[in-house]
Amino acid sequence: MALYTYDQFRAVLKKLGYEKIRSRKHETWRKILPNGTILRVRISHRHGEDIPNWLFYEMLRQSGIDKNAFARILNE
Repeated sequence: MALYTYDQFRAVLKKLGYEKIRSRKHETWRKILPNGTILRVRISHRHGEDIPNWLFYEMLRQSGIDKNAFARILNE
């Protein structure tokens, strides 16, 4: 059972200050932290489709947030 869609994940990344830097096979989103660390998240172009659970958690890991923070940001 999927938790969220790709569009919802994009919305959260935008709220967190990520910018889309590339859109070829997949979209690459990037955020540079104040300490110079660069976070990158790759997302499929499948707008509106559900994200498989394993991939959702991998994308969360890449973005540096947890599931509870994601849900809170999405609902803001």
